[in-house]
Amino acid sequence: MNAHIKLLVQRAEQVLTQPQPNVPSPCLSVCVMDPQTEVCAGCWRSLEEIGVWSRISDEAKRQVWQRILQRLTGVSGTT
Repeated sequence: MNAHIKLLVQRAEQVLTQPQPNVPSPCLSVCVMDPQTEVCAGCWRSLEEIGVWSRISDEAKRQVWQRILQRLTGVSGTT
């Protein structure tokens, strides 16, 4: 499994199992949109998710993390 995918999976699992205020951004400073998946190759968020991140609630951020985890597990075959 790609190292940054493994890192994102670990971070997602931590955010989702240990809820805390100020949900961290999944950004890894690898800002390249994949034209096939239409998500960032670094953080696996859509353009819409990236654009609204700073304005959404912590609960909505956890929902984004959940979608990221679903995308990653679909690609990497991990759980």
